Amino acid sequence: MNKTELIERIAQEAEVPTTEAQRHFEAFERVVTETLKGGEEVRITGFGKFSVKERKAREGTNPQTGQKMKIAASRVPSFSAGNALKEAI
Repeated sequence: MNKTELIERIAQEAEVPTTEAQRHFEAFERVVTETLKGGEEVRITGFGKFSVKERKAREGTNPQTGQKMKIAASRVPSFSAGNALKEAI
């Protein structure tokens, strides 16, 4: 399922126009993104937790050349499923 299909499905489930569902979904994306940028987590009870994980600098290998290279430290978004979501699946 891609973003467009998800928005259409949300519109059907909520019985609202697709444009309204899209506005709400995009607002959700913005709020989660800004919250994570600010260093906070977003917890949705039963569904899951959005957070930022720190990756340490490490050494890797270029798969094309086999040459060793340094990979810089970085921050990456992470999602952990909640118990209710895990049980539903």
